[in-house]
Amino acid sequence: MASRVWVVLQLREGQVKRISWEAVAAAQRLAAALGGGKAAAVVVGAGVGLAAAEVAKRDLAAVRVADHEALRAYTPGAWIGVLAPAIRAAQPAFVVFPHTYQSVDYVPRLAQAVGAGLLPEVTGFASAESGLEWTRPILGGKMQSRVKVKGEGTVLVSVQSGAFPSDGAAAGEAPVEPLEVDLSGIKPDREILGYEEVAGEQVDLTKAEVIVAIGRGVGGADKMAPVEALARALGAEIGASRPVIDNGWLPRDRQIGSSGQTVAPKLYIAAGISGAIQHLVGMKGSSVVVAINKDPGAPIFTVADYGIVGDLHEVLPALTAAVQAAKG
Repeated sequence: MASRVWVVLQLREGQVKRISWEAVAAAQRLAAALGGGKAAAVVVGAGVGLAAAEVAKRDLAAVRVADHEALRAYTPGAWIGVLAPAIRAAQPAFVVFPHTYQSVDYVPRLAQAVGAGLLPEVTGFASAESGLEWTRPILGGKMQSRVKVKGEGTVLVSVQSGAFPSDGAAAGEAPVEPLEVDLSGIKPDREILGYEEVAGEQVDLTKAEVIVAIGRGVGGADKMAPVEALARALGAEIGASRPVIDNGWLPRDRQIGSSGQTVAPKLYIAAGISGAIQHLVGMKGSSVVVAINKDPGAPIFTVADYGIVGDLHEVLPALTAAVQAAKG
């Protein structure tokens, strides 16, 4: 039986990105919601055998590979040249993508090329009487809209980082096979002259399993000692809300929120963060949230699994001592 759901993975230096595993988890859940069956994964690139083998360890119908030298570096024309004929031929109900700068670049053009619907940056879906109902952010994340797809045909869906936890991708064993498309005429539509790292020392908080995030309540760059001590004890990265960054207390690459990074750690400690919607957008995918704030009415407590009302400069040292004691 042909898979009704496809998921197109994104690689970085031959490795599967975390957000791609999130897309796999979303595709598996979507396939189950459509009445069973398994999703099929698509891997595009050059020399991607090891990545495809890793993807094949998930519960999928198949891992379909488009492996060609012209696909070694991403270009929108080449990716569309591969995916468009394959989608037209198979006509899956949904094709899932991770929502990244790359997918923002080419997926709308791909939707136009195949005459498909487009649902960008979804955060969830649920079954309703008249079909699936999707949620996605609007107005810079200030609100969530609920939408339904009208009409017939394939729909391309990109999933927001953190919306579907990567560890939700079920394990299994899938066959690896070529994507049924002619690759002989595939050509990049631009010449790649090279790559340049922007802020090469930039911290990638999306990979962190534990984050200690601070807000304006920390009080200043000279009052970071208890934050740093707890982060060392937990092996955590330090993040921040926008006011901390705007005041210059931490560098820009530590910002979490709608204008910063979107994270999904196993543990997120929010210290001195009030919980503005712009910040919540960036951390709502966290598995466990611990909030520390002097204001018992702070919005951050509405999304926290555990809340501590108190001064972070008193609470954090106590937490650090408890963690160190637990380690023995």
